[in-house]
Amino acid sequence: MTNYPLGDFLIRVKNVSMARGREVSVRNTRQIEEVAKCLKRAGFLAEVKKEKDTLTVSLAYAKKVPVMMGLNLVSKPGLRIYKSVGDLMKEKGPSILLLHTPKGIYSSKEAKKENVAGEVIAKVW
Repeated sequence: MTNYPLGDFLIRVKNVSMARGREVSVRNTRQIEEVAKCLKRAGFLAEVKKEKDTLTVSLAYAKKVPVMMGLNLVSKPGLRIYKSVGDLMKEKGPSILLLHTPKGIYSSKEAKKENVAGEVIAKVW
């Protein structure tokens, strides 16, 4: 049992990506499932399979190289980081932010379109 299952899931995905693995299986929670679906919409994951208590995700590859090059946890249980819509508009570069908004889990690109902001979960590139 971990104290921060979402962080554990994201770090597992990052580690498998760096090791050029294909799949990650974790205990399923609603928040982990929403983040996995958001990563799939952003193109970092190829497939998200939900079984009874297990969530299995497959990493996306382009020319035998994982699409996800790195991941950095921003908010942690002891320190939450929030961004406003104005701060999101200032973000530049190829990386995206995963945001926990009042409307659900969004990538920074989706949040800009929906004009919502919230807690920054992680930065993915």
